[in-house]
Amino acid sequence: MRLLPVVVTGLLTVAFAYYVYIPLPDAIQEPWKLMMMDAGFRATMHLASLKAWLGFDHYITSIRQSMDGFDGMVKRSESGAGVMPGVKVSDITFAGIPVRVYEPPAGGEGHLRRGLMFLHGGGWALGSAKKGSYDAINRMLSDELNTVVVAVEYRLYPEVHFPVPYLDCLAAAKHFLSPEVLARYAVDPERVAVAGDSAGGNLAAAVSQEISTDDTMSVKFSVQALIYPVLQALDFNTPSYLQNQYIPILYRTLMVRFWLQYLGADLNLESQFMANNHSSLHHSKITPELRARLDWTVLLSPKHKKSYKPVIVEKGSEGVLKAVPGLLDVRAAPLLAGPEVLAKCPRAYILTCENDVLRDDGLMYARRLQDAGVTVTSDHYEDGFHGCLSFIAWPFEFDVGKRAVRGYFDWLKNNL
Repeated sequence: MRLLPVVVTGLLTVAFAYYVYIPLPDAIQEPWKLMMMDAGFRATMHLASLKAWLGFDHYITSIRQSMDGFDGMVKRSESGAGVMPGVKVSDITFAGIPVRVYEPPAGGEGHLRRGLMFLHGGGWALGSAKKGSYDAINRMLSDELNTVVVAVEYRLYPEVHFPVPYLDCLAAAKHFLSPEVLARYAVDPERVAVAGDSAGGNLAAAVSQEISTDDTMSVKFSVQALIYPVLQALDFNTPSYLQNQYIPILYRTLMVRFWLQYLGADLNLESQFMANNHSSLHHSKITPELRARLDWTVLLSPKHKKSYKPVIVEKGSEGVLKAVPGLLDVRAAPLLAGPEVLAKCPRAYILTCENDVLRDDGLMYARRLQDAGVTVTSDHYEDGFHGCLSFIAWPFEFDVGKRAVRGYFDWLKNNL
């Protein structure tokens, strides 16, 4: 009987280790910290799915509640990251869209300041710029770069689908860029940026394209900063999707689900999307010209193509494009925009991570912008993983996250 507690403890330890452990590339520093963080996220997802199956909350609602609880536990780092007492924070609305405005302590008396609109990530379903690292980074940016930061609280799934989040961001952007509002905040109209990470990077790219081609706008964004952006949903078999399909914190299956949710599609289409059946050659709407805009065999360097082969399906799912028209809508998939649109876009900073399923989306967009004549700075982190920019404070503090934040800030300082 005395052995029973030992055996049970041993079995529980093995089970815990089995659940937590996942093989990670050697380049990732502090792998066990990432494994623990990912295990917590997976456990949250599993519990949320169970609650939904039992008829309680929608699984996204449960995840949000868990994230809110975790956010309340997170302490700011001893260096004071995010504690900027001089920054004025206001929760207001721009054109009816909730925003949080950060005004630097330097004020606007006698001189104009930078302006930046920030769009948070979270798969168009999770996250808030008012919480956690997003809030901390925006406070630091406002203070350090003397910038008026406008963080948009666009509506999320499951309450809404595409194009509502995009339209929310576009409405807020147009309001911010109006000469009257810029003057109110003492923002230089020639120094206004749009930035976003992950799904927020998608929205930032799409809004930037629309603003750049809108002749009614007297003020436009001067630069765009896209942090591991998601930019297309036609090919889920790019080298980075395959290479990093099991790398935290954004698994390939989860990104496909985020897309299905955002586009209001049947979630049972996941396997069809994973196999690229939704973008097979028999779909006449996906013209050769359109396919060339995300042809990674041309747009990626040999270093990132490696030995992967394109997954091209001759005849796939019938009726998918009709049922999910957002797949070909450049407002949802900015990588599909034509060169005449890209040529009008502002200078770009694109941050990508080697160990991220979205790596190739960012790299292909950088290449296409450059081919269209746009100046692009590609900031690639060999030891980076998706979401790393957000992990800069206890308990999940990564050096690559701090370096990514510094790279983002430095580029804005020199280019905005």
